[in-house]
Amino acid sequence: MNILVVEDDADIGSMLSRGLTAEGFDVTVVGRADAALDTARAYNPCAVVLDMMLPDGSGIDVCRALRDAGHSGPILFLSAKDEVHDRVEGLSAGADDYIVKPFAFGELVARLRTHLMHRLGEGHDKRMVAGRLVLDLTTRTALYGEIHVRLTEREAELLALLMAHTNRPVPRGEIFDQLWASQGGVSLNVVDVYVGYLRNKLAAVSRAGGPQVATVRGRGFMLDLVGAGPAH
Repeated sequence: MNILVVEDDADIGSMLSRGLTAEGFDVTVVGRADAALDTARAYNPCAVVLDMMLPDGSGIDVCRALRDAGHSGPILFLSAKDEVHDRVEGLSAGADDYIVKPFAFGELVARLRTHLMHRLGEGHDKRMVAGRLVLDLTTRTALYGEIHVRLTEREAELLALLMAHTNRPVPRGEIFDQLWASQGGVSLNVVDVYVGYLRNKLAAVSRAGGPQVATVRGRGFMLDLVGAGPAH
């Protein structure tokens, strides 16, 4: 997924570029409003992380221009402005989220992935692809060659999250936060239970040489596309 970062602070822009690249995104960083609009037109990014104050204009104007041009991906504001009316203005301009500086990078990534998953579920193209594995979110079916695997809604959400991090471990806590945190009375162990369910469902895919759900000790779970040994 390609992310456009619009940030005129070189240090913050560099940190976001390194961090988001490490999370598996393709990242383009620009520092001006005009460059943001030109880059968005050229590359149609999946999401935009947008500073509120830019040297040649307002992030509000950039956000509105992107929406007017038909950009439907998530837009997340980063801003040192923390007043309620600033947040309201940003969200009213068409942004999906508003994060106040200084911010925790992990929270930014979690919010970004959540908005991307929601957009994917709402959009016309409801398929995710990782290698030869295809997940159809409409029918909740995983396809690998001639193998078709029906999934429950939560299994499909878990697989979609892992597919968004292919060959990179997702911490147990992050999985829980994105899929179960809103449900009261659910413990962290629910992640292990559903990972087990998903492994069983994908067993035929793994035996055929396809992706498998692997445990990376101390780091979480990942969808292994390169067959680095059996899941454990």
